[in-house]
Amino acid sequence: MPELPDVEGFRRTLSSCAQGHRIERVEVADPGVLRGVTAARLRRELEGRRFAAPRRHGKWLIAPTEGATLILHFGMTGGLVCRSGDDPPERFGRVTLTLDDGHQLRYHDQRKLRGLWLAATDADVDRVLGEQGPDALSLGRAELDTLLAGRRGRVKATLTDQSVVAGLGNLLGDEILWRARVHPKSRTGDLGPDERRRLHTALRGVLRTSVRAGQVPPRPSWLTGHRDDPDPHCPRCGRPLRRAKIAGRTSTWCPRCQPERS
Repeated sequence: MPELPDVEGFRRTLSSCAQGHRIERVEVADPGVLRGVTAARLRRELEGRRFAAPRRHGKWLIAPTEGATLILHFGMTGGLVCRSGDDPPERFGRVTLTLDDGHQLRYHDQRKLRGLWLAATDADVDRVLGEQGPDALSLGRAELDTLLAGRRGRVKATLTDQSVVAGLGNLLGDEILWRARVHPKSRTGDLGPDERRRLHTALRGVLRTSVRAGQVPPRPSWLTGHRDDPDPHCPRCGRPLRRAKIAGRTSTWCPRCQPERS
């Protein structure tokens, strides 16, 4: 499931492959991934335009051109690759942008839960993105404290609420809480100064490593490396891990390293 590190990797792909290049051809193999724009309009607005520097906010990739801005969201199964025109098509390829040097940007997505938007103005970009909190990669300690203060929900649900912090999903949320030794069901507003400090330290460390890897890495020393095992055990203490639904999402934690408040 693409989260902030994956989308940052897609931003780097778009930047290295397409920035400064002209879009020669737009091919839409599946209009089902287009949101609020037809295939004809996408071609009309993008063909002949050059890509400017892309940016990312949370899980959104924002790709301005000389005219309209292309906005991409990858849902649970989406991705963006740079290929030669001679390379075989992607298995779930949906939209292909052929550039003036022959390379192609290919958007692929198996489940088609999100997709591509086109925005004419910055206000249109903001409207598409909706209510977004600050990007998780930019969060300082004081800002995180402010965001968490006074909230009444569970901390896992708070961290993965895109209107509070943009970019954290299920994998990142569980990894950060495990490293911070905070139970995912803890009440956000009840967290003490030391717990909030540990959360920020874990958030910064997990994101920095994950961004370098282009994903939340399933390392043996990480919770992510064990959460999908048939009989998962904590890589820190060796105790069995637990799973449960929290705010509608499956969470994984270690009951010894992350004791639940009484």
